[in-house]
Amino acid sequence: MPYPGRTSSHDADLELARSAAPGRYLPDHVKAYVVREYEAGRSLRELAELTGRSHGAVRNILQRAGVPRRGRGAPPITPA
Repeated sequence: MPYPGRTSSHDADLELARSAAPGRYLPDHVKAYVVREYEAGRSLRELAELTGRSHGAVRNILQRAGVPRRGRGAPPITPA
C-alpha cells in the first residue's frame, strides 16, 4: 500500500537538493542548513524532502551535530 501523499507547505530548494544528492559527500552548508532549520521547527520529514536525503540521513546529521531531538509528534520549538 503506497504511503499517502500530503500537501506541502514548502517547496524543495532544488540547488540544495542537487548538492545533497544521495551517494555524494554532503557539503557543510547543507549540514548547517539541516541543523538550522530543525532548530527553527521543521520536521525530519520536511528536511529529508527539502534536501533529497532519507529520514535516517537527516537524523544522523542532527545526531552528529549534537542537536537534541524533539519527541515524536511534538510541536515545533518556538523562540523564547
